[in-house]
Amino acid sequence: MKQTPFQTLVSLIEPVFKRPEFIQAAALCLREGRRGREVLLVSSLDTGRWILPKGWPMRNRSLAGAAQQEAWEEAGVIGKAEESPIGFFTYEKKRAGGLPVACRVEVFRIAVADLAKDWPERDRRKRRWMLLDDAARRVKEPDLKTLLLSL
Repeated sequence: MKQTPFQTLVSLIEPVFKRPEFIQAAALCLREGRRGREVLLVSSLDTGRWILPKGWPMRNRSLAGAAQQEAWEEAGVIGKAEESPIGFFTYEKKRAGGLPVACRVEVFRIAVADLAKDWPERDRRKRRWMLLDDAARRVKEPDLKTLLLSL
């Protein structure tokens, strides 16, 4: 069957906008609080919304190692990441040029030993322990809400 000119145009342009997912690593820091299980969230740099500490893969580090490093830089977490992810969530990130890209964020549990009083992004972010259901209400990403409520 022959394509129409419009179908040909769509087939040429569509790959520009349908890009592969980018991979990121996130840190899931949990503790047992007085009122139940809590997760540590940080504020995002751009909008101030609540998110898990997360970032791009790092040279010479596993994804778990990248999640552990992001937990330190963004929230002052001193701890150890489990090597296998416990799940993932997806979201669209706006790049510098304004073009959104799909991101798949692998989530790694971090055994928190302590929280530093001073850490690299202390002056740029807030950090807060929240009950899982409260955290699920505050995060924007539907897959992350589901993941938090499953814990």
